[in-house]
Amino acid sequence: MISSLAKVELFMKNKTKKNLIIDAANEKIIFKIIDNNKIYTNDYENSRKNFDKFVIFLFKFLNKKMVSFDIIDKVIINLGPGKYTSIRTSLSILKALSLIYKFKIYGFSSKDVEKYDYSRVLNLLKKGKLIKNLIKPLYLG
Repeated sequence: MISSLAKVELFMKNKTKKNLIIDAANEKIIFKIIDNNKIYTNDYENSRKNFDKFVIFLFKFLNKKMVSFDIIDKVIINLGPGKYTSIRTSLSILKALSLIYKFKIYGFSSKDVEKYDYSRVLNLLKKGKLIKNLIKPLYLG
């Protein structure tokens, strides 16, 4: 059982700004939080059944990690090439949430990721080479 003081300390620690990566362009729906060299990940099969629950999965993931959109600074999303419906839905949801929570949205290409390793994406973000708020998804035919 966590004491009240420990809960407060954990909450204050989690107030630092975080980055969230969302990749729904391929076979998995992936949520990843990057926080001071710590990485928290959850993934789901990218199926119609699971994609109908995208928002539920996203908020469960954030709640489990004690993170809210209030402290998300940047959301980095895969713009494809990939699955049309998955990209469009995840993008629409994030654009709506960004209006409420004021986080920045950056896009990356599926070509920037190898075997679900997002370190290259983070390096591109640091170098200012990701697409910012300019959403041009690439869909597979």
